[in-house]
Amino acid sequence: MIRFEHIEYLYLLLGIPVFTILFTFGLYMRNVLLKRLGDLSILNRLIPDASKEKVILKFIILNIAYIFLVIGIANPQTGSKLEKIQRKGIDLVVALDISNSMLAQDIKPDRLTRAKQALFKLIDRLQGDRVGIVIFAGKAYTQLPITTDYAAAKMFVSTISPKDIPSQGTAIGEAIILSTSSFDESNHSKAIIIITDGENHEGNAIEAATAASELGIRVYTIGMGLPDGNPIPIINSYGQQIGFKKDREGNIIITKLNEVMLQQIAAAGNGDYVRANNTQAGLNKIFKKINALEKSEIETRMFTDYNDQFQYFIGFGLLLIFLEFFIFDRKTKWATRIRLFEKTNKA
Repeated sequence: MIRFEHIEYLYLLLGIPVFTILFTFGLYMRNVLLKRLGDLSILNRLIPDASKEKVILKFIILNIAYIFLVIGIANPQTGSKLEKIQRKGIDLVVALDISNSMLAQDIKPDRLTRAKQALFKLIDRLQGDRVGIVIFAGKAYTQLPITTDYAAAKMFVSTISPKDIPSQGTAIGEAIILSTSSFDESNHSKAIIIITDGENHEGNAIEAATAASELGIRVYTIGMGLPDGNPIPIINSYGQQIGFKKDREGNIIITKLNEVMLQQIAAAGNGDYVRANNTQAGLNKIFKKINALEKSEIETRMFTDYNDQFQYFIGFGLLLIFLEFFIFDRKTKWATRIRLFEKTNKA
């Protein structure tokens, strides 16, 4: 098993596309400035040893070195000692709605971000419990099977995005059925938390919650959003808002919290419903209810000792930086003799 001791440092990898954009812009501005000085073909003859390819190669090497250094700082660790451990806890599956309506900003910064923040806090408060994650929109998928690896759970939560499921909708019933099937046949207390706005609800959610309750699984719901609703923003590939979703008549679509449906689902699942707002995500009340459930002995196999692997990544990263230092921007003599695309003049 591999884990990262400081997984938060992996966010530094987001600097790679920034560096690439700046580097590309730098090359573009270089060409603009050279064109102001004169004809590029003539200028290239004046500096025949300049190698654009080597500049790009050096940049690629430095980026790879940066990746290895960041991974090294995060300190990947491999499990070296596997033991059986007895814990007291419950089995919990969180089903998170990631449809586009969850991008509405009636709850700041938006419904989905606030839901993910609440999930982080929930995972931090778990002690001995097992947790699984299901995501859903028009379809439901298991994001993380039930586990006691809380670091892995937080990592999966951090990567959740509406792009993970292209089909739109709110398949709460399917999410409950999938969550129910995620549990094993043990006698542990079991619970499902549905985090959604209930917008465009599809299918048999109440029936699925009733079926789960009959199996001894409690179903809790957290409503993300406000009854007055909010427009659904359109986000481009750069993460920028470029407008709001509209219907066929050109009217802005307002997404509203379907509170009645979520209350009915919680009642059918022998659980509770809480509405999130701009001051709290409703998790405290739900957590107290879940924490009051009878905790059973859970036997798990866990690595209790880990070996650090950071030295290999940092060492290779430093080696690449060392090699890059000896790659010069100008062409080597043998390369200048190669003219693959140059026409030869015949007498």
